[in-house]
Amino acid sequence: MRTFLLSVLCLGVLAAMTNPVSAHDHEGHDCNLDFKMNDIDGNEVDLEDYEGKVVLIVNTASKCGLTRQYSDLEKLYGKYKDQGLVVLGFPCNQFGGQEPGSDADVKKFCSTKYDVSFPMMSKVKVNGDDAAPIYKKLTGTELEPAGDGEISWNFEKFVIDREGQAVARFSPRTIPLDEDLVKVIEAELAK
Repeated sequence: MRTFLLSVLCLGVLAAMTNPVSAHDHEGHDCNLDFKMNDIDGNEVDLEDYEGKVVLIVNTASKCGLTRQYSDLEKLYGKYKDQGLVVLGFPCNQFGGQEPGSDADVKKFCSTKYDVSFPMMSKVKVNGDDAAPIYKKLTGTELEPAGDGEISWNFEKFVIDREGQAVARFSPRTIPLDEDLVKVIEAELAK
């Protein structure tokens, strides 16, 4: 029996030593997805679950002149989701009070007006002391072409690579199907 237990223990140690590092092992790995947040239905989501995919993070609003970008975000998601793209929408009411409703209101609007199928998160703040931690991290990173610093308006976009690293930031007026944005996404998907 003792030999059996020793054999099992040795096999376990050997397996642990030969297994590849999982997506959640971040020792020495600075990951922009190392956060837990609530989705639009109030369920906790570990954003690290999206590591291994290319993630487009967008702060959204339902009553903005740029709200029609939901349509192009959905087209982008539909075209590339099978290749590993995830779009994450983060509703925010910090810009002109253009997202005043509850999470349920936002969900209804997105699903009925734009047939949004990509994941939507619970409303957050993206600027200031109360900003969601993921936004504090993203806005503190110098990224081309939009730079760093506070979010300027609704529909600012961040591209996160498969390893959880922020690789690009685009201004609100950059439409989701913009050639430069699509090139960055396609390049990251190809890796």
